[in-house]
Amino acid sequence: MTASVVSSVRPSSAGSVFAPASVFAAVPPTVAPAPSAPLSLRVEDYASAVAAGATPVDVRSHRRRQLDGALFGALAIDAVEVLDRLTPDTPDSLRVARPESRWILVSEDGHEAEWLAWHLQARGVHGAVFVVGGHRRLRGGAGRQAGAHRGQDERTGQLQ
Repeated sequence: MTASVVSSVRPSSAGSVFAPASVFAAVPPTVAPAPSAPLSLRVEDYASAVAAGATPVDVRSHRRRQLDGALFGALAIDAVEVLDRLTPDTPDSLRVARPESRWILVSEDGHEAEWLAWHLQARGVHGAVFVVGGHRRLRGGAGRQAGAHRGQDERTGQLQ
């Protein structure tokens, strides 16, 4: 439980204000029901989820994307804007943002994307999931098949 301060301020007959009488009241924390949909996606399942129509969303910063490489085919939305952009019916939401939308959130290590996916699901977007291990794990193996790479090898011209 959390505590909140409830104060009552009563003016005196002379018009001055007495010091507030603070009372601590127990307030239950804000919680959302446990999601019925999965919250995470394994790296091995990334390519098949994209092929099935889920939209990858790269929530890393612009600088991180420049340093570590783009996640090709993904929307690039900074993490601070993701909730506003992917929550349906908000003034800043994308036109394609619907309650039934399926989003695959990818952060650097997966932690930030996990937090965002949980909040999107709490807002009714039950198709939001995060990649366990994030872009770091996508770069390390199965993700290479899914479109996550660092650039082109200058000698061979092949994508890395």
